[in-house]
Order: sequence, then structure tokens, then C-alpha cells
Amino acid sequence: MKQSQDRFSLWGIEVFVATVEEKSISAAARRLDTSPATVSQQLTNLEKSVGAMLLNRNSRPVTATPAGEMFRKRAQSILNEASLARTELARADFSALTRFRLGMIEDFDADVTPALLGQLAQSLQECQFLLETGASHRLVDLLDARALDVIVAADMGAAADWMEIHPLLQEPFVAAVPKGSIDVSADIFSQLKPKPLIQYTSRHHMGQQITAHLARQNLTPAHQFELDSYHAIMAMVARGAGWSIITPLGWLRAQRFKDQVDLLPLPFAPLHRTISLTARRDVLKDMPEQAAQSLRPLLQEMIVGPMTEKMPWLRDELKLL
Repeated sequence: MKQSQDRFSLWGIEVFVATVEEKSISAAARRLDTSPATVSQQLTNLEKSVGAMLLNRNSRPVTATPAGEMFRKRAQSILNEASLARTELARADFSALTRFRLGMIEDFDADVTPALLGQLAQSLQECQFLLETGASHRLVDLLDARALDVIVAADMGAAADWMEIHPLLQEPFVAAVPKGSIDVSADIFSQLKPKPLIQYTSRHHMGQQITAHLARQNLTPAHQFELDSYHAIMAMVARGAGWSIITPLGWLRAQRFKDQVDLLPLPFAPLHRTISLTARRDVLKDMPEQAAQSLRPLLQEMIVGPMTEKMPWLRDELKLL
């Protein structure tokens, strides 16, 4: 009889790919909703099965060996085929789907995401939901790699042919300033000009959008801080360290500081972004459209309604699509 150690499981391959992509056993465990010990054991079993060391597990970050790089290409193909098989089997009866991998922009993780998951769970009672929250560019990469089924994220520019896109929400970029520090009846730009800009990191797509927009306006505001956290940005603005360019969603996410920060329209050309639900085209039948239809009322109730009631000047800028 063939030895069991010559066999490897789909789960072991998924663990291997997640570890290579996350560059950490603990991060792979969080992504797969399991323990680091389980990840380590699956990797050991897989290496025994293929007869080669696939990862440099003692390095930080964890890296693939030359054999691991070779195996990774085959491993991703195997996972892609398995994903296609699962979705093809579920297309005839989507209620029979057993696993659904959802990526959600961090801006929605406190309120909108739990509400959406609750609605989906009612119609997919036998389904296991796997949630990944993060920056938009990371979610797009995971969808492209078939590590996620559906994502809700900011549009990144030109859409790829494989994408099925359902626009959900348009929101403006706004100026966040210390509470009461700006006289809105006077020239706002002249009051902001001498103050330092607390900039959202240009390592993320949103920060790149802001930087490019400022360049188009021939503006080069002095900045000492470039941060990747809404909470850190809002805290700095609340302390009077400067002003920032964020979105209403970012302001909402940092609830702790919202009463210490005013939002104002940008005192130069406007800038907007679109939040969309994106899936792989022709894979999940009409499920992405159904999810988008479920999301829009949630966004109206939790985001658009409360924000435009508090700041009526946002009514033409913050809207469902």
C-alpha cells in the first residue's frame, strides 16, 4: 500500500500559499482562522509529502526556498482549480455554497460588515464565512489570486477584464481640521496654508490619490507626518498638530475623535472616490449583484443618512450609486 506520507491535502497547500503570501506563520494562521501550531504541522506534513523543504521558517520574514518557489506556482494552480470547482458546483444552487470568502475595506468593519454578514448568513445557513479586512489594494490582490470570492473596496482605476464591478457609494475627500480652528465665513485656503498637512501614507492607493490631486493643483503643503491610520491622523488633528485630507468614512471610523475635529469641503478642486463590490466575472452567478443590493440600504442607513443629516453640505457629494 502506498504510504500516507506520499499524499498531501488541499488544506496543506492552502496553508503553504497563505504562509508564503503573509511571510509569517502567525499571520497565515490569522488569515485562515486557525492556530500557528496547526499551520506549522500542516507545513511539516506537506514538506514530508513532497520530499523537500519548502520554507525557511527560521527566517524573519518567512521566505520560500528555491524548491518552495517552484512548488508555489503549482500550488496556486491547484487552489485556483479547486476554487473553480467549488463555485461551479454551487452555481446551480447558490444556497448550497459551503464557504464564502469576503474581503471588506477597513472603513466598514465596525458597523456595515457585521450587518451584511448577518443578512448573508440568513440565506446561506450552511455556509462558513471567512472575512478579510484591509486596504483596498491588498483586497484586490487577494481577489486576483483567487484567495477571496468577493471584495468591497475603493476603485483602483482601470478595471481588469476578469472583474465584475457593482458601484456602491461615492464619497468626497474633505479637509479635517481642529474643532473651531477655521472661520468658515472667511477664505478657508488662506487659513490652512500656513498649517502643516498630516498626510495619509502614499504607500496606499488613497494616499497616492491625494498626492496626485495636490500636484495637479500645484500645491505642495509642508508635512512632517505621513501616517497609515485614521485614528492616528484624527488624534494628531484633534491635538492641533495640523490638518489632513481624509474621507467621511475615515472620520466616522475614528469615532473617538470626531467631536474634536471639523470636516470642511476641500478649499480647491474637489476629489472623490468610489466604493464598489467586485467579484470575478461569471463565477458566482447573480450572487455579487444580490450582495450589492443588500449593501446599499445598509450604507444609506449607517453612513449616508447620519452623515448628511449632521453635515447637509455633503448631500450632493456623499451618495449611493
